[in-house]
Amino acid sequence: MDRNTRFRAGLREGLAFAVAAGVTGVSFGIVAQEAGLSQWAAIAMSLIVFAGSAQFTAVAIVASGGGAGTAVVAAALINSRFLPMGVALAQSLPGGPLRRGVQGQAVIDASWALANRGDGTFDRWRLFGATAVQYVGWGGGTIAGALGGSALGDPNSLGLDAVYPAFFVALLVHELRDGRARGVAALGALIALALVPFTPAGVPVLVASLAALVGLRRRAVAEAAA
Repeated sequence: MDRNTRFRAGLREGLAFAVAAGVTGVSFGIVAQEAGLSQWAAIAMSLIVFAGSAQFTAVAIVASGGGAGTAVVAAALINSRFLPMGVALAQSLPGGPLRRGVQGQAVIDASWALANRGDGTFDRWRLFGATAVQYVGWGGGTIAGALGGSALGDPNSLGLDAVYPAFFVALLVHELRDGRARGVAALGALIALALVPFTPAGVPVLVASLAALVGLRRRAVAEAAA
């Protein structure tokens, strides 16, 4: 298939994920303002960062009284999974380091999986298409939530105050289903729960993320040695 056909295939395959991103983006646009961000700050964050898990992590820490520095570090750790994904993709991207780095900005979880050919290579145009439609969904959802959320009334009356804990529980459940990541995920959850009563807001998530990152690194080294 030529690149236009592959790009359109990515658009079609990413559409369902784009709908989900749009719905989640509406929630983010609303709860980000509850955390103290302005409408335009919430929109700019989604259009620039474009990473739901990292964004929810950051605003959750800020909303609970944590500092901006802690929020940024925790969000960066959440996004550290893109490092090995980028390494795997790199050989399928043409050009020098700078050009590959620019193309690599299209890497998000669903698109990376959709573009995987199963033989260690990736279809970059399918990746671009799948990400493009999800970017529109996430950005559009955030805009709708940020600008129109006030029409919905009190966000807590809609249950949106439960978005933060529900989001992290969903992440934990997903990781616990993965046999290779189960031990690291459980350890991170226990660390966070143990630190909540004694540490400032944001620190439990940050320390748990650091512990998980160290654990995953050690596991990767052990698997490589084997």
